[in-house]
This record gives sequence, structure tokens and C-alpha cells, in this order.
Amino acid sequence: MSTTATDLYETTVGLEIHVELATKSKMFCGCSVAFAGEPNSRTCPVCLGLPGSLPVANEKAVEHTLRIALALNCHIAEHSLFHRKNYFYPDMPKNYQISQYDLPLGSQGHVDISGDFGTTRVGINRVHLEEDTGKSIHVGGSGRIADSDFSLEDFNRAGTPLVEIVSEPDIRSAEEARAFVTDLRALLESLGVSDVRMEEGSMRVDANVSVRRVGEKEFGAKVEVKNMNSIRSVGRALEYEEERQRKALDAGQTLIQETRHFDEKAGTTSSLRTKEFAFDYRYFPEPDLVPFEPSSEWVESIRSSLPELPVARRDRLASEYGLGDYDIEVLSASTAIADYFEAAARAYGGEAKKVANWITADLFGLANEAGIDIGKSKIAPEQIAGLVTLVDSGAISGKQGKAVLGEMFATGKDPDVVTEEKGLRQVSDQGELEAAVDEVIAENADAADKVRAGNMGTIGFLVGQVMKKTRGQANPQMVNELLARKLTQ
Repeated sequence: MSTTATDLYETTVGLEIHVELATKSKMFCGCSVAFAGEPNSRTCPVCLGLPGSLPVANEKAVEHTLRIALALNCHIAEHSLFHRKNYFYPDMPKNYQISQYDLPLGSQGHVDISGDFGTTRVGINRVHLEEDTGKSIHVGGSGRIADSDFSLEDFNRAGTPLVEIVSEPDIRSAEEARAFVTDLRALLESLGVSDVRMEEGSMRVDANVSVRRVGEKEFGAKVEVKNMNSIRSVGRALEYEEERQRKALDAGQTLIQETRHFDEKAGTTSSLRTKEFAFDYRYFPEPDLVPFEPSSEWVESIRSSLPELPVARRDRLASEYGLGDYDIEVLSASTAIADYFEAAARAYGGEAKKVANWITADLFGLANEAGIDIGKSKIAPEQIAGLVTLVDSGAISGKQGKAVLGEMFATGKDPDVVTEEKGLRQVSDQGELEAAVDEVIAENADAADKVRAGNMGTIGFLVGQVMKKTRGQANPQMVNELLARKLTQ
């Protein structure tokens, strides 16, 4: 980003996040919810919008939405309502979407995000419940509608419960946007309301980006950016769009309100269409669904059932386990990872930092190479604790521990079993080691004399000879201590 652009302009970002809810059935019918599958195999007259069919709201979806709203510190509506949002597009079989307009379930919330930028409070404008659309598959060309040969429609997704979370325009950089999406994803996962798999479309992010000169009161032209399918994509898309708008203003160009598509491969955005205004959708109350009023007892029972949220858990990881910022960031990336670490730390019972090191460096490395989450590996948390105990006790060295971990990852065997099978247990018997050290000193008199004369660098050679004599199984720390005692005292 140019110095001129940085000095003269301010970026404003508001995010719209769509989250598919983890329910067994769709929002207004009994069709099952699942990813992929045979096209158009999970449909019925209701989700296809056939004449005479009537919707019935999914209570679990309403409950999940309330959980989200409460976790985001929202005001819960005493009276809420579904509306019809009218627009004509192939992936909407009814030619309208059942959504919420001016009476969302949750509003006026907030979430605090932190990073190198400091701490920022991002307001939550609304949390509302609606149904998802179907999926258009554009065949030929780039896979986009503009240059495709034809399009196919799969309505399996149509009617899936969908929550939309709309932030206030309080975000000022791509870095803050990444932090917001990262924290929100972790929060949603901890609530158990969605699998938040961005690569499968169960969490989708749209961003409204505008740039204005520093000091101006009015926001610049709002540009909506779509097709951001990962947290990394959110950052890349917003960095590009921020720079594009600043360069355009520098050149005296006029920015227009529009929707732009992010190209993952090119790292750029391109214009899709000028932005529709809300009145184009001709909202009106859904005539086939009655208004609903969540009772205070129901709301409070949901509030009391909320789990420990990610921000509170990060604070506890610091205070209870003494972990630093890096370890906390990695281990709290998901509920499953944090649960895994805590189970391993409890089983170990010693310094939790040692457990964290083995998980964040070695186990994560193996899992990343295999392309799986650590929770899906063959290694149980208690086995990691056993490995750390073996290394900590001196039964095996750190280098041997890495070899044991690799075998554990491949087979799921306990660390004790692998250690015995591979003959890796470290020699820590005082008498056995002392005999080996005495032999090495006798066989390498010149090197021993150099150590006696004060050349401590030569002691490393003698340690190596002891390791060679014991086939790498001697405890190197004890060997060092024995050599130093015999040659320098």
C-alpha cells in the first residue's frame, strides 16, 4: 500500500456472515440437511415452493439463532416475524426467500477483537434467521455464469436453516476483518450450532468495503465483495479492494456502489453488478407463518446453557496453564483443539507448556502433512501425556521422542509400547553409563587431556563417542555430567 494512500484515506468495512445451522432437517420442512449427495434428492413440495404447500418453522433452528444472538451480546426481540424477500433467480424455486426484515431475533450486540492493531469493539447490527438458496452449477468456461455454456440447479440446499450475522461498519482494516471472522468462527463452533466449514459453504462471508479521506464524515461508495471461501481469502480480498479504491480516488475516479467477485487464483476483484437497494426486494410479512415471541424463560434457559466462550477460554489458558500468546492462539483455534490440549495437560499433570510444545509443533506438523485435524489422529490426549512423561523422566531423549511420536501417529500405539519395540529407551543407569564413560576416556586419552586443560569444546566429541558406544541410547545429560565430573574436578 502506498504511503500517500495510507496517510490520506480511511477504510471502513462491514461484514455479513451467513451460517448454515446444524439441524437434522430444513428450516420449513422435514427434508434432511447434509452436504453434497445426489442432486435434487432432498426436496419436497415445501422447499420447492409447489402450490398448496405450507411451511412450519424449525424450533431447533430458532433455538440455535437465539444461542448465537446471546453469545454476541445481542438484545433479544420480544416479538419477531418472518418476511418474504422477493427476487427472481434460478436457485430460488419459490421466487422468494423466507427471511427476516425489520424484526430480527437479535440486534444491538457487540464482540471485542484483539491483535497487533490493539482491541476493537465491533457492533453487531442484527442476527436473523432465514432459509438458504439452492446451488447453481455453471458448466463450461471459468465456472461463472458469464462465460458458461449452461447452468444446472441443485435444490438440496434450498431451505437449509441459515443465520445471517451483520456487523456494524466498525472494522478499519483487512487485519481486523480477519480477526473478526476468526473469532466468530471459533465462537460458533464452541456453541455447537454449525460445523462452520467454509470450504463446504456452511459459513460464507460477504464484505462491504468503502474508502474515504481522513476527516470526512460521510462514508465512501459501498462496494460488496463476494466469493471469499476462507479466512485467508477474506484478508486477501479486502487488502486488494482497499488498495484498488484508494488508487482510484488518487486518480480522481468516481467509485460506484456495486457488487464485486473475488478471484481466488488472481487475488483480484471484478465487477458483477450494480448493487440492488433493499426496496427492490419488496419485503412483506410471510402470510403462512405466525409471528413468534420467545418467552423470557426459554431465553434464560438458553443463556444458562451457553458453554465457555473462546475469549473466556483464552484468558483461562493463560491464567491456569501459564501459556503465551502464540500457544493460546494456536490451541484455541477450535474447541476440539483446546479440548485435546486440556485433556493431555490434565493427564500429564506437570508443566503444561511442555505438552503445548509437543502439540503445537510436532503433532500439528504430522497432522498437517496428513491433511487431518489432530482430533482425528490415532493419538489420544493421554498418549501425548505419556510421551511427554517419558521424555521428561529421561527414559527417552527429545529426538527419540519425535521418532516415537511418528510411530504413534501411524499406528496409534502407546508410547511405552513403541519405545520398547524400537529399542529406544534411554540408558540412564548410573553404573552402566559410568562404565561406558570410563572406556571412552581410556580410548581417547588425547581428547580427555584437552578437556582437563580447559578446552571444554572437546567434551562434545567425547559425548558423541559415548553415544556411539551405547548405540545412541545413553542419556546425554548424564553423560555430560559424568565427563565433566571425571575430567574437570
